[in-house]
Order: sequence, then C-alpha cells, then structure tokens
Amino acid sequence: MDRNIRTVDDVLKLLDGLFAPGADRWTADAADWWDGFYTDRSKPVPFFVAKPDERLVSYVDRGLVTPGRALELGCGPGRNALHLAAHGFQVDAVDVSPAAISWAEERAREAGADIRFHLGDAFALDPAVLDGPYDLVYDSGCFHHLPPHRRVSYLALLDRVLAPGGHFALTCFAAGAMGSELPDADLYRESGLQGGLAYTPESLRWIFSKLTEVELRRMRDESPESACFGEPFLWTVLFRRGERAA
Repeated sequence: MDRNIRTVDDVLKLLDGLFAPGADRWTADAADWWDGFYTDRSKPVPFFVAKPDERLVSYVDRGLVTPGRALELGCGPGRNALHLAAHGFQVDAVDVSPAAISWAEERAREAGADIRFHLGDAFALDPAVLDGPYDLVYDSGCFHHLPPHRRVSYLALLDRVLAPGGHFALTCFAAGAMGSELPDADLYRESGLQGGLAYTPESLRWIFSKLTEVELRRMRDESPESACFGEPFLWTVLFRRGERAA
C-alpha cells in the first residue's frame, strides 16, 4: 500500500503520471521525442528557420523590452535567444532536447554569440542554474505543451525568476485556429494533450492575472522572404510585473 503524497510537488508528479507516455512534452523524459523531432533539420517545420519571432523583433524595436537578463523557456534551435543576444541581452536558454541544444549551440558559435544554454526541465533544474532575476522571460511555444496542473509550476517559476518591473512574453496556440479546446478535466480522461492546448485571450488574462497586460494580439503572418517568423494561428502576449513582486 502506497501513501506517498505529502507535498504539492508529489501531487503534480502524480498528475503527470495520468498522461500516457506519448503525451509527455514537458519533462526531461520527453527528450527522446523532441530529439526525434529535431534530428532531421531539413524537415519543412516553420520554426526551424533561423529567424526570430516577429513579435520579439517588434518588442525590441519599439523599446517595449530593453537589454538586460533574459531567460528563454523551450529555446529549440535558439533562433530567439540569438536575436536577444545580438541586441545586448545576457541570455539563459533552456530546452529538454539534447538535439535542440546542440543545434542552438552551433548557431551561437557561428554567430559569435555568448549564450548560456541549459539542458533539462526548467521546473526541475536547480534554482542556482536559473538564478534570476530576469528582466525578460520569453516563451515561444512551450506553455501550450503543458498539462493544466503544470501551470502551477509555470507560475511558480515566473514568480521566482521574473524581476520586479520585468516582462514576460508568451506565444501559444489560439483557440479557433490550432490546438485542443477540450476542457481541462477532459484532458485527464483522454490521457493526452492532443498535440497542444489552445487558449483564449480571456483564459490567458485569467491565468496570468498577477501581471499587467501590455499587448495581446495574433502573431502576424510573415512571408518566406521575411527576416522574421510569424504564424497567425498563435497568440502573442506581453505582460509586465509590478515594480514590487506580487
């Protein structure tokens, strides 16, 4: 007989186990799946291109975010981390996939960029690794792969590492365009995330209600000739933390 639930972390791990292994996209155990995804670099995956998100370019160009310490969650091949580093940010970038980190490090070497890449689950890494405080926490496609209960872990990480007055920028699937719209409870009955979760503006504002909204819009569509990446099935949102931590 097991009686092994004592802490919030114990509960979160128990809920992790309710999902079929193939649904796991958020823990270090998912590294093999993501490695398989990133191994063939010639695949026509839109975000394999060495281009930053159009919204990140816009934030920097308009001065909505200014150089400081930045953390990218789910950095993939490093395209956004490289853009931040090129504009004077000190960048930490995290991903669970060794193949993604290897590709990102290659790109950084070619660009002469000094970026600290970290392999692992951002929720499980030693706090001394992601030491903060960060003036910008950037997420382009990580959040929508989390099961509902891991929003608790995500918010706790933001609360710990985002500097007072700092910004949090998120890109995620837009309801009505891409991603699963099943209610949270049904996801546990289905034992899967259906490839990723869709969000409405209202749900994003509610989840991140401790932060102040700066901008929320659809990502702009970008042509193949553009210097930026953009897909209109994604929400882009920029939040700001108060000068005093909530």
